[in-house]
Amino acid sequence: MEVFLTWPAWLQALAGTAFTYGMTALGAGLVFFFKEIKRDVLNLMLGFASGVMIAASFWSLLAPAIEQAEMNGDIAWLTVSIGFGLGGVFLYIADKTIPHMHFGPNHETEGIPTHLKRTILLVFSITLHNIPEGLAVGVAFGGAMQMDNPVAGVLAAVSVALGIGIQNFPEGAAVSIPLRQEGLSRWKAFLYGQASGIVEPIAGVLGALLVSKVTTLLPYALAFAAGAMIYVVVEELIPEAQQTTSSKRHFAVFGVMAGFIIMMILDVALG
Repeated sequence: MEVFLTWPAWLQALAGTAFTYGMTALGAGLVFFFKEIKRDVLNLMLGFASGVMIAASFWSLLAPAIEQAEMNGDIAWLTVSIGFGLGGVFLYIADKTIPHMHFGPNHETEGIPTHLKRTILLVFSITLHNIPEGLAVGVAFGGAMQMDNPVAGVLAAVSVALGIGIQNFPEGAAVSIPLRQEGLSRWKAFLYGQASGIVEPIAGVLGALLVSKVTTLLPYALAFAAGAMIYVVVEELIPEAQQTTSSKRHFAVFGVMAGFIIMMILDVALG
């Protein structure tokens, strides 16, 4: 741990997001063992990812953003509100411009019209959602050394990486296995599934570099990542998890609660 603390923030962020990407690839590897995924299991996975992201948005991002804004002498509620809102707007614009396809039964498409294959559009959908996850890890590590207690800051950032990595495992399976059902070979489904997580190290390093160089942006960046993650949860994950009969929606609900509890434990225990 002492050696890790001496690393520059961007390298810490790279290590953290390499772990989250690796968990995505590991989950995508389940396509070699399973050809299909039951709807109840998928709902549980989507709910779990939602719970992790909701908990991380507050415990790991918004709470530190408020604290840092107060330390900077800013109007904390205004600073965090601006960052949070911009995060949602960013994802909204990305949704409307980058072509992608949702994982619903109707395969609804969004973004600029394109002739790309449906499988590519499905991968783009998850790739979009991985941007705020990588950014969350990056700004957490980037801001760790600016905290009153840098060790606690790094531990909190590690908890973010652990939580997002844990939820990336079922998310990787939720990408690769449906692609297998679309008719792709196991290897192609795996390659596409793991590729959806490559954007996380990129976003993580950029986030760490940004807040490390411009320290006044830290509370805005933390709130921005939180807003982007909440947008993904409300706009995509929860609606998709609810596309089932009312008697089975409890799978998604229990998934949300389990994900929230695990992320909260990680953040409170480590942070």
